[in-house]
Amino acid sequence: MGRCLKWLWYHRNFIIIIVTPLILLPLPLVFPTSEARCGYAIILMALFWCTECMPLAVTALLPVVLFPMMGIMKAGAVSIEYLKDSNMLFIGGLLVAIAVEYWGLHKRIALRVLLLVGVRPSLLLMGFMIVSSFLSMWISNTATVAMMLPIAQAVLQQLKASEARADEQDFRSAAEDNHAFELEIRQTKQETPDEKRDSVSEPECSPESLPESRSKALEAKYRLLTKGMSLSVCYSASIGGTATLTGTTPNLILKGQIDKIFPGNGDVINFASWFGYAFPHMVLMLVLSWLWLQFLFLGFNLKETFGCCVKTERDKEAHTMIKEEYRKLGNMKFSEGAVLTIFVLLVVLWFTREPGFIDGWATVLFNKEDAFVTDGTVAILMSMLFFFIPSQLPKCGSYGYDDAGKMVKAPPTLLNWQVVQERMPWNIILLLGGGFALAAGSEESGLSKWLGESLAPLEKIPPFAISLLLSMLVATFTECSSNTATTTLFLPILASMSIAIKMHPLYVMLPCTMASSLAFMLPVATPPNAVAFSFGKLKVLDMVKAGSMLNLIGILTINLSTNTWGYVMFDMGTFPQWANITQP
Repeated sequence: MGRCLKWLWYHRNFIIIIVTPLILLPLPLVFPTSEARCGYAIILMALFWCTECMPLAVTALLPVVLFPMMGIMKAGAVSIEYLKDSNMLFIGGLLVAIAVEYWGLHKRIALRVLLLVGVRPSLLLMGFMIVSSFLSMWISNTATVAMMLPIAQAVLQQLKASEARADEQDFRSAAEDNHAFELEIRQTKQETPDEKRDSVSEPECSPESLPESRSKALEAKYRLLTKGMSLSVCYSASIGGTATLTGTTPNLILKGQIDKIFPGNGDVINFASWFGYAFPHMVLMLVLSWLWLQFLFLGFNLKETFGCCVKTERDKEAHTMIKEEYRKLGNMKFSEGAVLTIFVLLVVLWFTREPGFIDGWATVLFNKEDAFVTDGTVAILMSMLFFFIPSQLPKCGSYGYDDAGKMVKAPPTLLNWQVVQERMPWNIILLLGGGFALAAGSEESGLSKWLGESLAPLEKIPPFAISLLLSMLVATFTECSSNTATTTLFLPILASMSIAIKMHPLYVMLPCTMASSLAFMLPVATPPNAVAFSFGKLKVLDMVKAGSMLNLIGILTINLSTNTWGYVMFDMGTFPQWANITQP
């Protein structure tokens, strides 16, 4: 029996791929409607995504096969869904992230911030969280965690070694003082040989036992600190990714679904509007997460955390280590400066394209009649600069020649296609396209309308309760499924529900998109969690204990931000005209 179960487990992917379509087959056969056929395809993809029996990107290609064969959409119409404006925004953002990583600019930023924050454990925890969240706003969460964890490990090892040396010196000093004191007593008091023997053979505390007990305490302290630091890095990377539109894939899926389902939305979700909503939430979530992790792994000792600004020797040594790492990077090179300039310029152009309270540069120059220029246009324009700006500063009057006057080849550009080919996550682009294809299929088949009508009774429930319950559902679901698959499956359903009950679509779609990034409890929930789990000597219980409270904090803060500044920003109290569409 045991061998049979083991065989089934080893071959589970093949079994799921073959058996699942057969089990679901009665659905389109018993109900020969386009809605049922589309439902069959969506349920099949959902199960494949949840079990990961096939790569997620391969499962995302199923609409190209199933929708034409089931008579839901033509093959050409399905294929077009795989390369939308949101994909261009994603590609442009990733090209900037690849350039930042390739030239090591992220490491320079990280070390500089850590030097400014300080090396006391609590401040160090805060510093690593600030750096990780900031970097993950622009580059991959996994890349952020993979870079920050070795730095954290090196700093903690230096702190531990410094503290061990300080304790050893204290112990030796105490032992010498104690020995001198005993000699002084013996000189003033005449002891018999037996008394001398007794005083030596029955000490109050054995010198050997003190270092051993202190060593164990030190080991336990830094084991706990390592766990806390590892979790703080991976959690803050996930939190930071929610702050920008390009920070994590679910954010772009939301924009793509809104533009697809509600084409007349007037670009309600763009880089500036998303940042205005999500960045304050990220700051609030980061502060509360720091307080929780501080309490869980370090306790609350305000004097030790912030006290007197006095640096001990061990603090100075750790600070010197970070400073030495920063020194090894050398002066900022021309290539780093060029990447930083392009990055800052891109962010400025994103913010000023259509800020909302005034006409942006795109509105004045290009978008007077229609939205010709989008955030994706800007992202691709700026990322193309990496492929023709040289990585070395040309020498005045001798460009193309070395010091000996010999002609040399032109310096390489900031990026080349080989680097992009190796680092670009092409699978995510297919995942985005699969989500857009599902939404299009749901509309064409009438499944969206059917779902909306089925969910109409929810109109009797208060909107804030619907938002809270749905965000809790998504946060639970995303613990065992990728956040990309979760948002891809849920957002079209939520859009249909909001139309049916005349609720502002963003009132439920925004919090659920944010909640899909709250995968804090399990190592397999996100790649950053898995990296931290393997690196930080963590147990599953450690992650569950810390992550369960952060999940709760995240759900509450998301709904707080939605019902306060988000409510005002997007005018969620009214059902917008652009959402008043007639579904097929």
